Amino acid sequence: MQQPPWKAPVYRNRHGRGMRTPMFGTRLPRYRTRSGSFDDMVAAQIRRLDGAWPELVRPLQFAVEDVPPSQPAPWEPEPSLASQCFPASHGIPARIVLYRMPLQSKVRDRIELQLAIRDEVVLRLAELYGRRPEEIDPDWSM
Repeated sequence: MQQPPWKAPVYRNRHGRGMRTPMFGTRLPRYRTRSGSFDDMVAAQIRRLDGAWPELVRPLQFAVEDVPPSQPAPWEPEPSLASQCFPASHGIPARIVLYRMPLQSKVRDRIELQLAIRDEVVLRLAELYGRRPEEIDPDWSM
């Protein structure tokens, strides 16, 4: 008994040799997307700062978005295109949001991107707690 074509199993390989596999391993750099690599760099900076300042970093939420919103917040005189911080209010913890595309467009290579992420996270952390960025990270903006 034959099956209708819409119920027949679909194989990616027409020659019956099995399913295709990725051309490169999941641990190789080519497998990572640009957004995935950016997220990893942000997480590394947060872990680094959490080791030095756990009382400042742990109560915060961190987020990564592709682009900033088109309408800036009404209390912002100069909207920052690279990141934003939101103070805690009404049971919502304080948040730091980094915008991936503006940060990636400013830099030329991976090292500069890591330094830009570090500077933005430290700057927003200092802004939330009313400190100077040099107090939180002595290497800030170098």
